[in-house]
Amino acid sequence: MKSLYWRISLSFILILLIVGFSYVYITATTSQRYFQETTQRLNAEVAEYLIKEVNPFKDGEVNEEALGVIMHSMMAVNPGIEVYLLDPNGNILSYVVLDQKVKLKSVEIEPVKKFIADQGANFILGDDPRNPGDKSVFSATSVYEDSQLLGYVYITLASEKYETISKSLLGSFWMKLTFNSILITLVVALLIGLVLIEWLTRHLRKIIKAVEQFRDGDLNARVPQSNSDSELAALGNTFNHMADTILANIDELKKVDSLRRELIANVSHDLRNPLAIINGYIETLQIKGDKISKEDQEKYLRIISSSTDKLTKLVSDLFDLSKLESGQMQVKLERLKVQELLFDSALKYELLAETKGIKINSQICQNLPVVKADLSLIDRVIQNLLDNAVKYTPNEGNILIDACEVEHGGVCIKIRNSGKGIPESELKSLFDRYYMIDKDQQGVQGSGLGLAIVKHILEIHGSKIKIHSDSKSFTEFEFELTP
Repeated sequence: MKSLYWRISLSFILILLIVGFSYVYITATTSQRYFQETTQRLNAEVAEYLIKEVNPFKDGEVNEEALGVIMHSMMAVNPGIEVYLLDPNGNILSYVVLDQKVKLKSVEIEPVKKFIADQGANFILGDDPRNPGDKSVFSATSVYEDSQLLGYVYITLASEKYETISKSLLGSFWMKLTFNSILITLVVALLIGLVLIEWLTRHLRKIIKAVEQFRDGDLNARVPQSNSDSELAALGNTFNHMADTILANIDELKKVDSLRRELIANVSHDLRNPLAIINGYIETLQIKGDKISKEDQEKYLRIISSSTDKLTKLVSDLFDLSKLESGQMQVKLERLKVQELLFDSALKYELLAETKGIKINSQICQNLPVVKADLSLIDRVIQNLLDNAVKYTPNEGNILIDACEVEHGGVCIKIRNSGKGIPESELKSLFDRYYMIDKDQQGVQGSGLGLAIVKHILEIHGSKIKIHSDSKSFTEFEFELTP
């Protein structure tokens, strides 16, 4: 009984009962008025016929004897009428009533005048002398003598006996109307209504079932799709969207947790080697002490310092990459001129490139459009790509920094270096964390995280890193920034 279906059904039944009884009441009232109006129309000229047969006045006085004879004759034919003789003001002068229970001394004269004026064409109710406050159908006519108005003949067409019989018949009519037509109509309407409610709430039951399944742990439970524009269909689609969002959030949390576990594993693995080197040389310095020459001490300290720098960079790269992958990196977009970053980065790497005889060339347009990006993150991208280019460019090689405007108003940046190139089979894996190409053969050192960091930073900016290589003589990285 607490379900929406039964609550709607009970409300529907209540509405049907109210409508049914209202219909019965309106029907009975209308029928009663119909019979009253019919009675008045049929007997509208009764009073006129009366005065044609006998004049109720004689020499200006009420002719009781003649009036009584004709009245009793009429009532013998139609016992439902009662006759009253009124003066011009509506006062009752005489009457012929079977039970003599007349309680009024006068009747309202205006309805009588209206009835006479339109000759009974319109339905009019007048006072019932036996029941003060009640109205009755009537017939009336004026009585004149020598062109002088002496009064009115006022005939009520529904006597007390008539009304008693009418009320009893009306009650019987109500019962028949209720139990025959209305009851059948209500039962049929109720059955149809219950079926319609069952059909209309079918989608709601599907929603409830899906919600209960989702609550019980079935995260893939969904409400069947509906092409309807109804509120329940919208509710079902909203639940599906909410469930998809929750499932995506759960997957994201699992991903973050997986990244956290992976970070811990990587940190423990990648930090072990530099820590072991630092620890080994420090122990050597502590144990041998003065037995080690000054040159060896300086060599050991340089190795310790280099391992410390490598350790610091590795930790920084690991945390930065983890924040980028989990979407926790704070990004501050601003309008900037990317050519300034490119010139500064080229100057920073010139000294390092000179140690290998590498020449850095620049083809940077001076009037590049302003782009919207995070200054520090884009600087990190450029430096990582230049650092990668210097490491993998052979001695006496060259590096080209190219920046130009593109059609949509953005800036395209390319960093190209000569060298062995990258095999096509390894291009897809190049941006994975810890992936390095021929690290041992080329003698380069790094964490293998630089390009992975570049990829995620550019994704934050709505851009993608592209790589071009002929696998023999060059490698080129390309990306775009938008205004």
